[in-house]
Amino acid sequence: MLLGAKQVIAIDRVPERLAMAEAGGATVIDFSKESVVERLNDLTQGKGPEKCIDAVGMEAHATATLDSVYDRVKQAVMLESDRPHVLREMMYVCRPAGTLSIPGVYGGLIDKVPFGMAMNKGLTFRMGQTHVARWTDDLLKRIVEGQIDPSFVITHTVGMEQGPEMYKTFRDKQDGCIKVVIKP
Repeated sequence: MLLGAKQVIAIDRVPERLAMAEAGGATVIDFSKESVVERLNDLTQGKGPEKCIDAVGMEAHATATLDSVYDRVKQAVMLESDRPHVLREMMYVCRPAGTLSIPGVYGGLIDKVPFGMAMNKGLTFRMGQTHVARWTDDLLKRIVEGQIDPSFVITHTVGMEQGPEMYKTFRDKQDGCIKVVIKP
């Protein structure tokens, strides 16, 4: 939004993350409670989003769709290493000539990705590990100037001795845990 987006839509199922996105001005979609495709069509007058960001990658946890079950089975027998459900969904919903940005981590093999359809829609792919060096100076300047306060994502601050316990709390999405700061 700071860079001029007229609308930001956040899609997730974790209540704490949805609440944070909504507090930041995003329109939220809880994919466990409503159809993402129908809601996106409503929000974009049937055109689909112009730009989509996959910020989750291989850690996607969709469980109620056939393709996500397929991915879990392929992972279990070591025929696929990642969960490309979100990537597939972005390819389907992004409007023609749109852009897919993929900072979400992928580590290896993915299957059943509709690449031909993405090519025929003329989608642009931008991907790679987050370009920290490119964005650090700009983000630090915005923090110093008070444009952004990143502390809103910190839900837990603990001592070093609680570190292992907090990894489990974070992994299991317990106690509203989103981001942990561990202090020595």
